Amino acid sequence: MIELTNIKNEGVQIVLVTKADLDSGAKSLSKDLELLKEFNFKAKGSFFSQQSKTLYIGIKDFSPNSLEEAALSAVNTLRELGVKSAFIDVDDAYSQILAYAFLLGSYKFDRFKSKDSKSKDKEEGDETLSISIKNASPSLLDEVSLISKEVCFVRDLVNTPPNIANSTYLAYVARDRSLERGVKNVTCNLYDNDFLESKNMGAFLAVNQASNFPAYLAHLIYKPTRPKKKVVLVGKGLVYDTGGLSLKPADYMTTMKADKAGACTVLGAFFAIAKLGLDVELHAIMGITDNAIGKNAYRPDDVLVSKEGKTIEVKNTDAEGRLVLADCLSYAQDLEADVILDFATLTGACVVALGEYTSGVMGFNEDLKASFVKASLEMNELAHTLPFNPHLKKLLESKIADVSNISSSRYGGAITAGLFLSEFIRDEYKDKWVHVDIAGPAYVEKTWSVNPSGASGTALRSIVNFVKHYIKG
Repeated sequence: MIELTNIKNEGVQIVLVTKADLDSGAKSLSKDLELLKEFNFKAKGSFFSQQSKTLYIGIKDFSPNSLEEAALSAVNTLRELGVKSAFIDVDDAYSQILAYAFLLGSYKFDRFKSKDSKSKDKEEGDETLSISIKNASPSLLDEVSLISKEVCFVRDLVNTPPNIANSTYLAYVARDRSLERGVKNVTCNLYDNDFLESKNMGAFLAVNQASNFPAYLAHLIYKPTRPKKKVVLVGKGLVYDTGGLSLKPADYMTTMKADKAGACTVLGAFFAIAKLGLDVELHAIMGITDNAIGKNAYRPDDVLVSKEGKTIEVKNTDAEGRLVLADCLSYAQDLEADVILDFATLTGACVVALGEYTSGVMGFNEDLKASFVKASLEMNELAHTLPFNPHLKKLLESKIADVSNISSSRYGGAITAGLFLSEFIRDEYKDKWVHVDIAGPAYVEKTWSVNPSGASGTALRSIVNFVKHYIKG
């Protein structure tokens, strides 16, 4: 466990070293400069000086990516050395990115790993590694710690396998968190199939038809005394996706526990914002179900009626997330918000377009999209806009219904999925809505940056940062 403190100059000192520092004989290296030269330290990797209790970490430059890599290297080396306390003196501009890197980079998901007696003894003997960042204010450290805990909560939830994290489990996690001690001005309403039927959410219900568990629309509300804006977050919560009757190949099914990442991210961001006490009325809408196969499964060729009253021709049952989101977005618009943002592991096409590490941002309002991208990049979470295209929209036309649930072309799939959702956005909300496809970075089966193999909790920090900027105007 990593703990950030404001205790100064205690334990091992961490010093970040560039090649320029070595070449110029920087003052920060003076006490160990000859030792570094003797061991041919090239400002790569790490070097620990026992005589000065200093850990030198090579760093290419002071970009966010380099800082994150340096922080991870420092944590791993300190743990190997059995160090319990360390401090680092850096410019204030680097404090936040290092703080997140120290906390998020130390995450492990080993809930289902068997532990022998030796590993248990080691675990019981482990102590917290305390790291002080000299120029970081206590308020910054508190905020980073709070948000990092929510990111790790999202990681745990997304990583939890589907035999445990079914739709009821996820819905009850949302409800139970709203009842936690210390959570103020928060309520949670859970709505099941009967409610969905009463609201004519035929698209959402169709996806749930073959499931052994009910569908849930979880609606969480945070309402402080004097909110400056009303923001709605919508998340896709497919606790597992087989593809339905349009069955996924085996290789594409093994990570589908991660298809709930949108809803989990929205849930974590909601509680981060509520605990920070931001002046915003915040609503989180989670569309929760699985997409199963069985005699009751919805079929290609079915025509569904959405909450908006638009009819949908089903051409592929594996394009189910957009059906759930369509009805959830319709519900969200009834709340009369200033802005609506939805998050979903929606398309493999977005991964093809932008790679595994970047979220795709879509919508009609260029300024709003740019604001979200800016908020993401400030948190070193990669995001990029994808343009809506009227020619691609034509590919969603259906001969027998108002719209088809997939495009008639294999190309531009991330954008056509966004355009499908736009069919359910009312004219008055066109400029108030942003769609974020997190299919790439939400779950990656290898370690990258501060993210371990598996769930990353990506977009949560971006959401919090966006809301902070948005309510300031």
